[in-house]
Amino acid sequence: MSQRLQQNYIPALTGVRAMAAYLVFISHFAYKFDENFPHIIQRFLGEFHIGVSIFFVLSGFLITFRYYKDFHLTRDWFKQYLKNRVARIYPMYALLTIAAFGYYFITRDQSVTNGSGNPVALFFLNITFLRGFFYQFWNTGIAQGWSLTVEECFYFSAPLIFLIAKKYHKFYIQPVVITLFAITMVLIFRHINFHGFFGNFTFVMLYTFFGRCFEFFVGVQLARYVLKNGFTRTRNINFTYTGFVLIFVCVFVMALQPVIKPWPAGLETPIGIITNNYFLCIAVALFFYGILTEVTLFKKFLQLPFIELLGKSSYIFYLVHLGWIYTLIQSGFNHLNDATFAVYDKWGVDWHSPFEYDWLNLIYVFIVLNAVSVTLFKLIEEPLNHYIRKSDFLVKYKPRPKGIAD
Repeated sequence: MSQRLQQNYIPALTGVRAMAAYLVFISHFAYKFDENFPHIIQRFLGEFHIGVSIFFVLSGFLITFRYYKDFHLTRDWFKQYLKNRVARIYPMYALLTIAAFGYYFITRDQSVTNGSGNPVALFFLNITFLRGFFYQFWNTGIAQGWSLTVEECFYFSAPLIFLIAKKYHKFYIQPVVITLFAITMVLIFRHINFHGFFGNFTFVMLYTFFGRCFEFFVGVQLARYVLKNGFTRTRNINFTYTGFVLIFVCVFVMALQPVIKPWPAGLETPIGIITNNYFLCIAVALFFYGILTEVTLFKKFLQLPFIELLGKSSYIFYLVHLGWIYTLIQSGFNHLNDATFAVYDKWGVDWHSPFEYDWLNLIYVFIVLNAVSVTLFKLIEEPLNHYIRKSDFLVKYKPRPKGIAD
């Protein structure tokens, strides 16, 4: 095993983060390609929300890979674990959420509040991740940030999952119990109009941890298997490309489903939910297993230093690819397009503008968003992450022995 694997760090999986974030980006803007491609292609691209599933399986794997083997649930262990999770997730989310609501109070852009009447209360729900439990509020603030509520639920649950698995040898029953809890909550609260709290099955199954827990458990089980059996194997199966193909088979299945309003994708149909929540994550796990145990061109590409950097900044990219930052960048290109045609009119020529095509502008925006993400990662996220980890927040900082990662 390489030195970097000994440090619980796998560069190719960092590259996977970039791939996942870009898939989500494509899914949100697939409509821009509808005029240039057959409608089925637009539907196929619209199901690239699978990047979220990739994130969930990856979270389950990495948290287990880093903490499961030496897990012991003590107060200091939990505080250190929680400190690491806060350092990784919260600073940029908090800063960008504050910025989003600041943007709202300046512009009154209803996309931030989704028409909700009390922006102060909504800000509280967003900054605490609680908005993710309410159908009425899940896509407010940083709309795509709903997935962080799901992630945080897993982070808080992981020590208990480990404890039950190791001490009581009850692993496979846990996702069943959690899913049954979700169903029970919907049966109770769907008749109570409390801002959509556990309001309907589609919302709970797709946008809460209780519906999507199986994806995390698949990642957890992959890590448990790797920790037990190592990274070498004898089976002559190419898991990397097999898993990759199966991922997009799942995408195609969802693309064939009818779109049920007000939902935007086939994901929200019963077959879509089953495919996304239970089959897709298995394909993702096979793909990850290949990345971990095989040497392929795909793996070499994912661990290139530049791709690794994009992977490290992909969390910020995910948070900014929709919302006020995207809106400002897109508005900038619209102004450039108007200015270009104004110059053409002045010159008396009938030329095309490099900013007149939506699909081309989307590529420009994609490049700018990556530049913004890398800059924010280097200047803010990475320094804050290191500062919190080395502070006495929650638990007094103790330098780790050289060669051991947090």
